[in-house]
Amino acid sequence: MNEDLMLDEKLFGTVDFDPEALRARYQEERDLRVRPEGKAQYIPTKTGRFSSYSEDPWTEEKEREPLRDHTQVIVVGGGFGGLLQGARLFDQGIKDIRTIEIGGDFGGTWYWNRYPGAMCDIEAHIYLPLLEELNYAPKHRYSYGPEMLEISQRIGRDYGLYEKALFQTSVKDATWDEENARWVVRTDRGDEITADILIVACGRQSLPKLPGIPGIEDFEGHIFHSSRWDYDYTGGDASGGLLGLIDKKVGVIGTGATGLQVVPAVAEDAQELFVFQRTPSTVGVRGQQETPPDWVDMSQPGWQRERRANFQAHVQFGSRADVVVPELDLVADGWTSTFEVLAEPIDKIEARLGRTPDAEELNELSIINDYRVTNSLRSRIDEVVADPAVADALKPYYRWWCKRPGWHDDYLESFNRDNVHLVDTQGQGVEAFTKTGVIVGGKEFPLDCVIMATGFEATIEYTRLAGFEFHGRGTNLTDHWRKAGARTFHGMSTDKFPNLFFIGGNLQTTSSVNAVHLLDEQAQYVAHIVSNFVERGARTIEATTEAVDAWVQEIRTAPSNKSQFEFYLECTPGYYNNDGKAASMDDLFTGGRYGGGALAYYELLENWSDGSLEGFTTEN
Repeated sequence: MNEDLMLDEKLFGTVDFDPEALRARYQEERDLRVRPEGKAQYIPTKTGRFSSYSEDPWTEEKEREPLRDHTQVIVVGGGFGGLLQGARLFDQGIKDIRTIEIGGDFGGTWYWNRYPGAMCDIEAHIYLPLLEELNYAPKHRYSYGPEMLEISQRIGRDYGLYEKALFQTSVKDATWDEENARWVVRTDRGDEITADILIVACGRQSLPKLPGIPGIEDFEGHIFHSSRWDYDYTGGDASGGLLGLIDKKVGVIGTGATGLQVVPAVAEDAQELFVFQRTPSTVGVRGQQETPPDWVDMSQPGWQRERRANFQAHVQFGSRADVVVPELDLVADGWTSTFEVLAEPIDKIEARLGRTPDAEELNELSIINDYRVTNSLRSRIDEVVADPAVADALKPYYRWWCKRPGWHDDYLESFNRDNVHLVDTQGQGVEAFTKTGVIVGGKEFPLDCVIMATGFEATIEYTRLAGFEFHGRGTNLTDHWRKAGARTFHGMSTDKFPNLFFIGGNLQTTSSVNAVHLLDEQAQYVAHIVSNFVERGARTIEATTEAVDAWVQEIRTAPSNKSQFEFYLECTPGYYNNDGKAASMDDLFTGGRYGGGALAYYELLENWSDGSLEGFTTEN
């Protein structure tokens, strides 16, 4: 921290804490948690004792004959991304769509996540897809898992996506057939099917992630992953009532977004609950409540799009002149109120200073404001948690955006219960499993059941993300990107791979707090391209090498990417920074993105879609 700047109260306002002491504490806590193996500390779940975690516990597998047929469009992935893509294609008159989904139904993350207390952490009125089109009003401010699964199923029905859907099916590989100008897709069910257009909408929220804790396969108690919740063992359902745990000592490993939701639910019924914490989450007030049908005025056309854009305008980083924050905050939740502190508008800073601040001053101000946010969160813990020692252990010491911010109204309160025990591992995690429990700090904690709330694989490698390889014109995607990294046009197509598109939070797109907003913008963009492709009677459409090169150059020279990489270097390890091992911006979960921010990216896509297919070449 620049000491001269610290004397400028006009810039910072009153600073009633020691910024240097906080920064040193943050670095100390980070160093405690960095492990030399990085992502290698996690083990796969497709083999060994935990191979069942890759199976579907919610739908009985149905035998069927392998398919040999052709479809106009194949969409890989049946979560919100795949559903939005199918719906937006349907709106364009393209209805011959086959969805391939590894789960037994539509829903993606919300098909797998059926643990008690599961809910979204973005307001339902801007998170749930196609609410205006469905004329549906969410029941709560933050929808619970069952409602999100129901919405997914309704989209599948209303847009005719069930008719040709292949559930419990994984793609093995996809190969471009040059002679016939189509993609050949092979699956694990023996299918060999073709399509004019292949769209990949595989999210990151389906493959369970497990830490490779020594002895984990030797534990003789009951163990399951939160996304494969075992209600046969716990009893109850998504709303609670876990009466099977009333005589059980239960351990929860993982205190991220899932852990925040699982702990209060389990605490209600378990005889004893031990929460094993490696890194505390930030826990803001969620403000959950029921929402009456008139919570939002749904009578105005375009209401959801307007509400999403308003929210995104309030959650943009950076005190820049080009960041315009609307005076009216339509959502007005913890996200937007936090960004009021984090990203002070440049005009307010200029008014206070009487001049325009320079880049160094803005950077230092962002650090001070971040400290103000996290100080407030730590103070809240002192207010809620009765035991001072437990409260101190629950306090996170890292910048607010180093990990996905957490929100919950009952998580902290759970630690005031006599049957709930926080086991702080001092940043080291659980040391080992025994046959009867786990070891932390050399002490064994006997357990009947362990719940792994350790999230999903959050890879950013396309072939690993999709789980299969793409073979294009003379190369496969892995080799095509091996030397120089990802090469895309607008983050959703690449040269040498005609008639192929991919949507999601991919490299070279944008970072968005509301992932479903991003998915919808992408789905509309791709639907525009495909409808033009059909109207022209084209055989192929492919991003040109020149357009790809230009987009890659724009991404790699964006100043925001460099500053983002520097920010995450100092963060506590997690999936945002490749478990502390990020060597370049492409290693970051949100790295290598469009530098102008989400709204500018969406505007770019919309403006581009109003014109010709510039950047693509077609063959008839």
